[in-house]
Amino acid sequence: MTFEVPNLAPALPEIVLLTLTSLLLIADTLWSKRCAHCTYWATQITLVVVGWLIFSSFTTDTLVTFDGSFVRDTLADVLKLFIVATSIGIFLFSREYLLQNRSYYGEFFVLGLFGVLGMFVMVSAYNLITLYLGLEIMSLALYAMIAMQRSSQRASEAAMKYFVLGALATGMMLYGMSMLYGATGTLELPKIAQVIASGQADQTVLAFSLVFIVIGLAFKLGAVPFHMWVPDVYHGAPTAMTLYLASAPKIAAFAMLYRLLWDALQQALPDWQGMLIILAVLSLIVGTVIAVAQTNLKRLLAYSGISHVGFVLMGVAAGDAEGFASAMFYIIIYAITSVAAFGMIIALARMGHEFDEIDDFKGLNQRNPWLAAMMLFVMFSMAGIPPFIGFWVKLAVIEAAVNAGLLWLAIVAVITAVIGAFYYLRVVKVMYFDTVEEAKPAEPISRELGFAVSVVSSLLLILGLFPSWILDLCYRSLGMSVVG
Repeated sequence: MTFEVPNLAPALPEIVLLTLTSLLLIADTLWSKRCAHCTYWATQITLVVVGWLIFSSFTTDTLVTFDGSFVRDTLADVLKLFIVATSIGIFLFSREYLLQNRSYYGEFFVLGLFGVLGMFVMVSAYNLITLYLGLEIMSLALYAMIAMQRSSQRASEAAMKYFVLGALATGMMLYGMSMLYGATGTLELPKIAQVIASGQADQTVLAFSLVFIVIGLAFKLGAVPFHMWVPDVYHGAPTAMTLYLASAPKIAAFAMLYRLLWDALQQALPDWQGMLIILAVLSLIVGTVIAVAQTNLKRLLAYSGISHVGFVLMGVAAGDAEGFASAMFYIIIYAITSVAAFGMIIALARMGHEFDEIDDFKGLNQRNPWLAAMMLFVMFSMAGIPPFIGFWVKLAVIEAAVNAGLLWLAIVAVITAVIGAFYYLRVVKVMYFDTVEEAKPAEPISRELGFAVSVVSSLLLILGLFPSWILDLCYRSLGMSVVG
């Protein structure tokens, strides 16, 4: 029996990330009392090092290793770079929040890095088992992070709901994967595509497997009718954990969608397209309508996030490379916008007060005009108002749906986008036109946090003025020619 040493070069970022995170886990127990902020800075340095490794060895080829279970291609590198950039912002905002709420633990940052590792594995998975492994690494880290604030009953309840429902959805997805293996006789995604294309797959078993796989994917994205955990977890979890949950994992979930539905099941498009269209319509309508009635900003962002998932699924349901590229464009921008939105809540929060009710923003323009302007940027981008980047991502997805012959679905998306503008503009109205009895100046925030909020929020306008480069990057990642 011979043993071949696999080519480790394609997985070097993951290997370095795992090594540094494991060392940090040990180091955190040694320096936690002596150096309270060492774990935070080590976490940020780890992300910078891993990001530099990916960027310096950026590839336009498809490199497969570990016996066909791990792939590194342009799509993987692009998504990993955005995950790294988003995670740096997440940890930057989270540190301030954790310090204010006396829940600053080094374990938060270590678990966050393990979550990033799980996302990386999901992005590069080329095998059903590898995909499941990455999903579990990420999910277990998220469960623990949400439950870290043990003194909070709401946080414990949110963690329990997420854990129970997440385990159920993961079980369904795993059952679907096992049926997919039974239908095709292989675990490798390219070979699954070959078996289906050759007509050798058992079509009945294949159809059943797709149902369970789509259910699992819909839960991870928070699509209707598998959305019941989203508002409760977003509202119950501490804002730092909500910030993490609402941003970077969405990028990894899109990667899972792409690997399964495009790399493996592209030939089964007629079987899964209809299911995604139904999920997209329900998510667009339910997320938008229920968000109108919300008075808590975190719950509003949760329901609006469900409607944003509807846009992403609409792009995927187009069933072609243009649709996947527009969905990728949308999910990347949505992750950045979520960092800006929840980062703003963290910036305004103070000890004992989360600042997550819409009424908390009354008269913000009188108290702090600059932060009010930054929040306006976030709300306008989410509403899809030009020239902010949120307009261009919605336009790209709608155009992909129209080109795929899904005109009626595009019309539904436009109508829900118009309705959705109401609750975003309501926040702007509260900030600029509502007054409080005593318009006291807003409490000062740290220079680091103020700079971070300004950069991320302004980025939504800057990217909106120059949107083509990131859209072109998404097209190139999928092997398509650059759009005009």
